[in-house]
Amino acid sequence: SQLAAWVFLLLVPAFSDGGKLLVVPMDGSHWLSMKPVVEKLTERGHEVVVIIPEVNWRMGKTPDYTVKTYAVPYTLEELNNAFHEYYMSHLEGLPFPQNVVAQYRSGMTIFSTLFSQCKGLFGNKEMVQYLNQSNFDAILTDPVTMCGTVVANYISAPSIFFMRGFPCGLHYTANQCPNPVSYVPRLFTFNSDRMTFFERVENALVAILELGYCEDIYSQVVRFTSELLQRDVTLLELLSSASIWLLRFDYVFEYVRPVMPNMIFIGGINCAEKKPLPK
Repeated sequence: SQLAAWVFLLLVPAFSDGGKLLVVPMDGSHWLSMKPVVEKLTERGHEVVVIIPEVNWRMGKTPDYTVKTYAVPYTLEELNNAFHEYYMSHLEGLPFPQNVVAQYRSGMTIFSTLFSQCKGLFGNKEMVQYLNQSNFDAILTDPVTMCGTVVANYISAPSIFFMRGFPCGLHYTANQCPNPVSYVPRLFTFNSDRMTFFERVENALVAILELGYCEDIYSQVVRFTSELLQRDVTLLELLSSASIWLLRFDYVFEYVRPVMPNMIFIGGINCAEKKPLPK
């Protein structure tokens, strides 16, 4: 496709004239994986603009590329508290299905907090005007919080997803990849791909729960985007609009399944800063 060719040229300096790229990242460890890629693209002569919330953990301004900030409706303490609740729900070691309920509730809280960034972004008239007038060639985004996806649809720019994966296996569903419950364990079950009959039943029940789980979590994204674009949209429509999916894991560590040609495995890219092994 045209975008695939553009991305290839973007990453090969000998053939690249430089493009204009908007980056909508996610904070925390997600940004640590994306940052070296952004820096490398800048080194190769591309015009890179990164938009970040004023309240963040690890992102900040740098002379290496353009950084634009926008206000958000929460404090750093509120962000920390939401994240603390989220990771504690994963460390408590609750049995099934209590672990599902606890992680669902904390997931709703942290996602609502993070997605409010997007509401802050589009509530900033100067930033919206800048997005409309900048004519970006493409958008590189970590789409877990969906803001980059919303921006891409708003300015009608092709998007490149740089991510580890979605809850509920949405990265497979959006690309129409097979994800059979009889063979692929669901997130909360901790089963292997060799399940007993009762484990398969459990897996099927969790798959049903996932439908409501992700529908609830991302419902605010669908409502917000529908109002913004002034037309009805669906979650899968927003996700399937991505031109290329750069997946930060290795195919050999995943369960065997067919994937689409626009899904590219880049596992290990987050290990760019290598250190010698201890003796």
